[in-house]
Amino acid sequence: METITLDLNPIFQLTDEQFFQLCQHHRDYRFERTELGEIIIMTPTGGETGTRNSDFNYQLQSWNRKTKLGIVFDSSTGFKLPNGANRSPDLSWIPQHRWDALTAEQRQKFLPLCPDFVLELRSPSDSLKTLQNKMVEYIENGTKLGWLIDPKNRRVEIYRPNQDVEILDVPTMLSGEDILPEFILELTTIW
Repeated sequence: METITLDLNPIFQLTDEQFFQLCQHHRDYRFERTELGEIIIMTPTGGETGTRNSDFNYQLQSWNRKTKLGIVFDSSTGFKLPNGANRSPDLSWIPQHRWDALTAEQRQKFLPLCPDFVLELRSPSDSLKTLQNKMVEYIENGTKLGWLIDPKNRRVEIYRPNQDVEILDVPTMLSGEDILPEFILELTTIW
């Protein structure tokens, strides 16, 4: 996936509503916006990344349907983080009570919160450093558990608040810990 970063701030700044409308008008692209207002344009993913994302989404959704503990979101969902950035993790989850606290209008637009859980899957063209910075941003804005899965280097980086990043080489499964109780993500097919 290739990305383009546009810094329009010297010319004008998009309001939240204008940014939302831009994303709605150009649905073939994924947009994110940094806390500084830079717009990141991402093209659709390739087949391998798409099928891996689909598998991860299926696993989390299956667990969530059984437990009914929250809401699962795919990579097309936008979140307005507390720092002002608009991000779209590859996979994310919030507990049910946070969803229930949102108004009907808030549910229709970019969700004004940071997910409790995020997963980012590194595509072949993704910069590892950029994704690592994104993971730190999620944690700094309220994420309680984050997984950065890097098929190229066959490793997973686990992010938690107030802890060093844990790095696992070629794990076969990941535990959702106390954030996603009893959830196990199977990774055997990814490697």
